[in-house]
Amino acid sequence: MSGHSKWHNIQGRKGKQDALRSNLFSKFSKAISIAAKQGGSDSMTNFSLRLAVEKAKATGMPKDNIDRAIKKGTGELNDGTQVEEMLYEAYGPGGVAIMIRCLSDNKNRTVQEIKHILLEDGGSFGNAGSVSWMFQQLGYILIEADKRPVNREEFEMAMIEAGAEDIQEAEDGGLEIKIKTENFKKVIDKLKEIGVEPKESGLIWSAKDKVPVTEEIQRKLERLFGDLEDNDDVEDFYTNAE
Repeated sequence: MSGHSKWHNIQGRKGKQDALRSNLFSKFSKAISIAAKQGGSDSMTNFSLRLAVEKAKATGMPKDNIDRAIKKGTGELNDGTQVEEMLYEAYGPGGVAIMIRCLSDNKNRTVQEIKHILLEDGGSFGNAGSVSWMFQQLGYILIEADKRPVNREEFEMAMIEAGAEDIQEAEDGGLEIKIKTENFKKVIDKLKEIGVEPKESGLIWSAKDKVPVTEEIQRKLERLFGDLEDNDDVEDFYTNAE
């Protein structure tokens, strides 16, 4: 996901320039497999799968690759590996808190690679619970500017009634919606009912309080987050750095 943090926006611009990076299809393949594993192979009923497939298609990922990733997730294709979701707690330069979400078919490899990135870029792993208490898990939805409903007041009322907690303007003119996890499906269903298609949708770790950082720390963080995003197994990351 992107859009829920300026750090992802920074890397998003970089990502457009590096659209042919060798790890791109690998990331999409894992995301598709996990979505299929959790919600089934039917993209009409599995919204997360539909979004993952659409993103993959937009970058030119071959249909065969997409179909193979779906079958791997549902268990129809058994190649001896299994994609798992992992969440790591870490500290970055300046002691900022970071949550790193990974999708991997080799946990040992992933741990070593993330550890190496953190050490190289001035960070370190945290113990279980050392960072997560500074975050809360929320549902997140991003609606593009050109898909915003004409009557925003009516739209926001419908979202709040469905369970939305916070609705804010996104940097690109779209709308960012945050929801408690137990109400996430209700809000997704309401969007579908009124015919609004999100650009992004999923669960995120949102920092309870933001911490300001100096320009020097910001530069170090940009390097760290760039290296994390370039790693095949890193699906997303979240920070309390402002």
